[in-house]
Amino acid sequence: MKIKKVIDFMVITAGATIYAVSVAVFTSPNNIAPGGLTGVGTLLNYLYSVPIGTFILIMNVPLFILGYKVLGKRFIAKSIIGTVVVSLTIDFVTPFVTPYRGDMMLASIYGGVLNGAGLALIFARGGSTGGTDIIASVIHKRYPQFSIGYVILFSDALVVSISALVYGSLESALYAAIAIFTSSKLIDLIINGTSRESGKLMLIVTDKHQRIENLLLNRLERGVTSVDAVGVYSGASKKLLICALRPNQVFKAKSIVKTADCNAFVIIVNAGKVSGKGFINKN
Repeated sequence: MKIKKVIDFMVITAGATIYAVSVAVFTSPNNIAPGGLTGVGTLLNYLYSVPIGTFILIMNVPLFILGYKVLGKRFIAKSIIGTVVVSLTIDFVTPFVTPYRGDMMLASIYGGVLNGAGLALIFARGGSTGGTDIIASVIHKRYPQFSIGYVILFSDALVVSISALVYGSLESALYAAIAIFTSSKLIDLIINGTSRESGKLMLIVTDKHQRIENLLLNRLERGVTSVDAVGVYSGASKKLLICALRPNQVFKAKSIVKTADCNAFVIIVNAGKVSGKGFINKN
C-alpha cells in the first residue's frame, strides 16, 4: 500500500508538472485561456498581472473544503497534491523558461497536448487539479440530473467566451477551443477512454463477486449488475459482473478488481454512449 501511495504521488506530480509547463510555455504567453480556473487565472494575469498559480491555489482552498465533505478525503488528498504542484510550478517556472511565441495554431495544439498528457496522468491515479472538476463532481453528487461532462463543458465554454472579450480577439477564443479539444482527446487516448459523456463497460467473471461489488459501489459509487454464469470449458458456476464506468475511473476499477480477485477474468470495452443515472439522463 505504501508503494502504491508513492507511485500515485510520483505520477500525479509528474502530470501536474507537465500540465503547468503547458500553461507557462504555450497557452498563457499566447493569450489562450484553456478553460476552468486555469483559464480564469490566465485572464486575470493578462488584465492585472495576477500570478496564475497563486490564483489557482487560493481559489481551490474553499473547493477542497467543500469537496472533502462531499467527495471524500482520498480524492481530495490527491487533488491537493496535483493543484499545489501545478500552482507552484507555474509561478516558479514561468520566470525561467522561454515562452513559445510563434504560430498560434502550434501553440494551441502543443498546449493542448501537454495539458491533456498531464491531466491524464493525474486522472489515472485518481486525482484532479481541482477547480471545475470538483465543482462538477459536487453538483453531480447533489443533483444527479446534471452530468459531470455537461457542467465542465459549460464552464469551459463560459471561460472561452469571456476570453474573446478580454483579449478583444475572437481568434484567441477559437484557439482556446482547439487547445481544449486536443487536451480532451489526448486524455481519452491515454486513459483508454472515449469522451466525457461516453464511457467504458467492464465485464468481470469472478468467484469473489460480493467483495468486488462492494468495493466498486463504495469506492467508485458505480452500480454493478450481477448475472449467474457457467464456464463452458470448466463447468464451474461463477458470477458475471457488469459495470459502466467513466473514462477516468477505468484505472481505479481495474486496480480494485485486481486487489479483490487476482484471478478474475476482466474485459473492458468501449461504450459509445451511456445513458442513465450517473451519466446522461434523458427524460
